[in-house]
Amino acid sequence: MSPRENREFDVIVYGASGFTGRLVAEYLQNTYGQGGDAPKWAVAARSADKMAAVLAEMGLPADTPVVVADADAPETIEAMARRTKVVLTTVGPYQLYGEPLVAACAANGTDYVDLCGEPAWMRQMIDKYDAAAKASGARIVFSTGFDSIPFDLGVLMLQKECVTRFGKPAPRIKGRVRAMQGTFSGGTAASLKATMAAAAKDPAVLGYLVNPFSLAGGFEGPAQPKGNKPEHDEALGSWAAPFIMAPINTKNVHRTNALLGHPYGQDFVYDEMMLTGPGEKGEAIAKHLATTDMMGGEGGPKPGEGPSKEERENGFYDVLFIAEMPDGQVQTYGVKGDKDPGYGSTSKMIAESALCLVQDVPAGEGGIVTPGAVLGDKLVARLVAKAGLSFAAE
Repeated sequence: MSPRENREFDVIVYGASGFTGRLVAEYLQNTYGQGGDAPKWAVAARSADKMAAVLAEMGLPADTPVVVADADAPETIEAMARRTKVVLTTVGPYQLYGEPLVAACAANGTDYVDLCGEPAWMRQMIDKYDAAAKASGARIVFSTGFDSIPFDLGVLMLQKECVTRFGKPAPRIKGRVRAMQGTFSGGTAASLKATMAAAAKDPAVLGYLVNPFSLAGGFEGPAQPKGNKPEHDEALGSWAAPFIMAPINTKNVHRTNALLGHPYGQDFVYDEMMLTGPGEKGEAIAKHLATTDMMGGEGGPKPGEGPSKEERENGFYDVLFIAEMPDGQVQTYGVKGDKDPGYGSTSKMIAESALCLVQDVPAGEGGIVTPGAVLGDKLVARLVAKAGLSFAAE
């Protein structure tokens, strides 16, 4: 057996003392537990004492394995990467804290999943570490939360539906958020601020942000809709507003297409917006959303903060994907989640992504990849069975 197969843990949750990391640990305990046939998982944080206190506060078993790892002490990050098959990290903004862990996982053949929605940093990591990950067999999977799993996998599954029904993929798909209740995470807000600060210092960062193909490995496809202004969607009879996650989701969708050898076609066009309803009311809402800080401004959540359990439980999202064929035929597909997108559902999606790498996708070619490219319908099956998501043709 390879050294990776002999490792102590299947998954280490790095950042488990933070808000989202706690939710991941709770999910793993409540869904899988410890011992027996359960996955072997541990929690990691900078302080063992603080982590022990957090475990007690959450009501998790006191004997839950704890690993000490600190981004400011690279040797601890390296040691953590050698002990596990997958590192699941919720420690962001990743452009501030993430590179040592990516480097360690790429060097040691350790799989990696995160919640990154920072496309410029992702491009920089691809340029620096993709070759090392391929050499070691490490699968480095960014964006395994609300950005961008429902969208990346929604497009993938819809294109499979189009091939079955029409015999070919759709050259045009629209992603439209039909409904959503819940807040974006404090980590997402902090990442956006860090990205804007980086763009102000480095023009290349801005270039990565505005280019829809900046993660597509050098491929440059056709012009894409900008989606940055309210518009009326005649086919749906609804107004649509810009969707704040579109700049990262669309790049991941195009990267999946490129990594898989362009099964969607090299002429593929994709955009995302948020539906606000018909008539004057829908128009007014769309225009309001287009001029509102969706992250909540200075009063929004901070990293480590988040909604109450009741708010997470009452949250949800519903995304519609519309495939338009050249002859006018249309196929639609829906992806829904039963918890708030930024926390409740995201914590389940990243946990299942990590376990999918361990249990469902045999070790093989490494590299910096996407959920759609490496996990695909195996992750869809897990999310439907365990994590409260639904994927269905409509």
